Amino acid sequence: MKSPTETEVKIRLSDRPAAVDRLQQLGFKVSVPRAFESNTIYDTGDQRLRQAGTILRLRQVGSKAVITWKGAGEPGRHKSRQELETSIGSLEALHQILGKLGYDAAFRYEKYRTEFVRGDDGDSGVVTVDETPIGNFLELEGPGDWIDRTAKQLGFSEPEYILDSYGKLYIAECERRGLQPTHMVFTSHP
Repeated sequence: MKSPTETEVKIRLSDRPAAVDRLQQLGFKVSVPRAFESNTIYDTGDQRLRQAGTILRLRQVGSKAVITWKGAGEPGRHKSRQELETSIGSLEALHQILGKLGYDAAFRYEKYRTEFVRGDDGDSGVVTVDETPIGNFLELEGPGDWIDRTAKQLGFSEPEYILDSYGKLYIAECERRGLQPTHMVFTSHP
């Protein structure tokens, strides 16, 4: 079982193929091949979860469905918060259950994700490359010292760390472009 505390950073990628090449040069190998993810964030009508800084998410990847709860973030140079996650049988059934409990689908976002790990050397982190409708991002998840060391090896530094969620990044992108936010979904799938 993975740690109940998630510690991560995102880094915006200007050149996804170059980042993937660098990962491979550093000994990272694909552990989960590129897959399409559909995510739905749930909240109450008065946005109680959002106001508390917590997230309730349903994720579909192929035939696999997962529910995740994330607690409020802790201050620091990495995004760190409690995370509880489990597989579910029926995404549609759980969607209906959440509705009966007073939770509505508040925000949808999509991405293609590829996961990388580094060999059998006991390395304790995961790197993901996320392709989203607002650009490409690297996510480094693991202990803080592993994140910093790996970011440096990949040619990135702390000022490039992003601690915001994809929802916040999407809203900022809409504001920058003068668009009304809706959902962060692809108009067509790449």
